[in-house]
Amino acid sequence: MKFLFDLFPVILFFVAFKIWGIYVATAVAIGASFLQIGWLLARGRKVEPILWVSLAIIVVFGGATLLFHDENFIKWKPTVLYWFFAAILLGGKLLFGRNLIRAMMRKQLQASEPVWDKLNLSWIGFFIAMGFINLYFAFNFSLDTWVNFKLFGALGLMLLFVLLQGIWLSKHIEHKEES
Repeated sequence: MKFLFDLFPVILFFVAFKIWGIYVATAVAIGASFLQIGWLLARGRKVEPILWVSLAIIVVFGGATLLFHDENFIKWKPTVLYWFFAAILLGGKLLFGRNLIRAMMRKQLQASEPVWDKLNLSWIGFFIAMGFINLYFAFNFSLDTWVNFKLFGALGLMLLFVLLQGIWLSKHIEHKEES
């Protein structure tokens, strides 16, 4: 259920685009992002930092799209978000010596430091690649193709990457011995 909740603005963006076009879809995505955070706050739940970052990026790039009536701004939004993720993961490791993937998953998985480092690097590479892939679709194909890619292609690539990571991790995780 959390997965669908996280995709709420993207799904509404897609539907609004198909019905009304890019500018209404952009306004809907901005509104949906505010509603998403408002819903969590109203229920007394914690708002994950990523939702705040995503809101800030959609407000800036979506707002520029609407203000200047230029769809190119919203096309950059996924790339900026992906590259932000990559920068956070890389900066965490290089500047603070902290593997953020390990910090997020250490309660679920036990693995050696080299495994965590490879996992962190693979996510950094994935996010950098996704940023470039988004730009490729955004500026080499029709707007309709980009919107379809944004929902189905990017989501499919993410699911495939997570599946491949799971397969790779299954060979490298440390199992606790039961006594």
